[in-house]
Amino acid sequence: MANSKRFGFILLATTASAALAGCSGADGVASPGAGSVNITVPAPAPTPTPTPAATPSAITAAQFATSTTVNGISITPDEQLAIVNAGTNNNVSGIGSVLNGLYPVANASATTATDPSTINSFFTSTNYVGALNGPSDTAFQGWTCNAPGIDFGGSATSCSSTTALANYIGTSAEASAAVCPTGTIDDGLVQARKACRIPQTITSNLTLTRVPGVFYRLRGQTEVGTDLGSTGGTGATLTIEPGVVVLNDASEATNDLLLVNRGSRLNAVGTRALPIIFSGQFNIGGNNNFGDGSQGLWGGIILLGRAATGVCAAGTGPNNADGSSTTCQQAIEGVTGRFYGGPTATDSSGQMSYVQIRYSGIAISDGNELQGLTLGGTGSGTVLDHIQSHNSADDGVEIFGGTTNAKYIAITGADDDGFDIDNGYRGFMQFMIAVQRASGATSDSFSTEIDSNNNEDLLPRTYSTYANFTFIQTASAPAAIRQRGGSDMRYVNGIVKSPSGVPCLNLIAGETSATDRSTIRAADTTKQDAGPPVFSSVYFACSGR
Repeated sequence: MANSKRFGFILLATTASAALAGCSGADGVASPGAGSVNITVPAPAPTPTPTPAATPSAITAAQFATSTTVNGISITPDEQLAIVNAGTNNNVSGIGSVLNGLYPVANASATTATDPSTINSFFTSTNYVGALNGPSDTAFQGWTCNAPGIDFGGSATSCSSTTALANYIGTSAEASAAVCPTGTIDDGLVQARKACRIPQTITSNLTLTRVPGVFYRLRGQTEVGTDLGSTGGTGATLTIEPGVVVLNDASEATNDLLLVNRGSRLNAVGTRALPIIFSGQFNIGGNNNFGDGSQGLWGGIILLGRAATGVCAAGTGPNNADGSSTTCQQAIEGVTGRFYGGPTATDSSGQMSYVQIRYSGIAISDGNELQGLTLGGTGSGTVLDHIQSHNSADDGVEIFGGTTNAKYIAITGADDDGFDIDNGYRGFMQFMIAVQRASGATSDSFSTEIDSNNNEDLLPRTYSTYANFTFIQTASAPAAIRQRGGSDMRYVNGIVKSPSGVPCLNLIAGETSATDRSTIRAADTTKQDAGPPVFSSVYFACSGR
């Protein structure tokens, strides 16, 4: 949640050549007879000794971290560097050429890895750092799309290709013959493809089937169910089949978005070969200004659940460390009067797998934005994996409280933060990629921001573990990683790369005093405080090194 919106592998090769003197005689051997022939064979030229790659100098604290003062309290760069150095297997003086685009240049791990499965069974056991295991890893291929500076390899097409997405939907002939499935509204042909509109209020189960030539359309604030966190709500499930494309309605000016209320579910489960794609209508044509820099065409996806939040609306709560308050709830950003929160840690808002969310995100006002994917109080029963959020005009994903875990999440081209977590979120994430826009990202944009809204001792306290992450910071922000007070974090098996002049880390404490700083103070069970952030097996290439 921002305060304002919006390398190469150097191959040194030397060659040596030696000239072999020509010799007289038909076969180069002296003929018999009087006298002799002297043959002089020159000594071979010595093989040059290869010049080793320069060992990078030790990083300075100022290159590694930056200090921000809040309420008269600060954490110096030296203190932040010391916290990382207190961890295990970290390399704070790395260089950016360890990566070739998104991929490591070598199969060997950039630094000694830590097995995250020893932390929790959710994590897959790995022996490498970063989201990708060497230059040939295909884990993110097939279900993602590419953009300038963001190449997943394989058969991925360009995210902005209008032809590719239109062909993915089907042919114009198929569109002309298609019939909109029951429960949807026929909006006719749009860019030679059949538009079938989703009803704005879904109060009974609805399935969006894949029909050749058909895409589904969002018009305005489209909601699944009505709030079961309050009396009289109605639950419903929206099921989306593999290969379905859902686009916004560019013919009208309202903010088009998909919101799943508490107690309802979105089951959008694609496959590697047939991902489900949410995007803006211009992604299939109709606007010559649409291209790689486009963003903010629609509002994105909001999932609301009944797991705990640490920030309660006025007149509700307060919550406790167990998140057991039955009254605590909070209004979600970006819309009016829609709430999340509750005491059900295992709550399910459905499943999203093999999904692309393209060109979303709308900033309504400072601190009130729609992202690519917004989670509010979603529980551990919610399944999230293989999701790409591309070119969001705000964060790639923002998580307000809850206990949902996630794997294989790619945030590409976000204008603001990649991963933004706050309000008492207590979940795990593994195989994470954040690559910001090649240019134009806002000056307060981070690969990840762990926040607390300056309410640093509210419960439950934010505590997450990131494992196997690759953060490529491009924005000229204070740092790649920002962690504020009121949060605990564990960073395992990561690669962090930032451009010249941008440090890697920015730890902030706004409470409680200069001698008791919430982010780095010792563990305190009475405050559900796990202590300073922990870094294990993280390779840092900071400040353009």
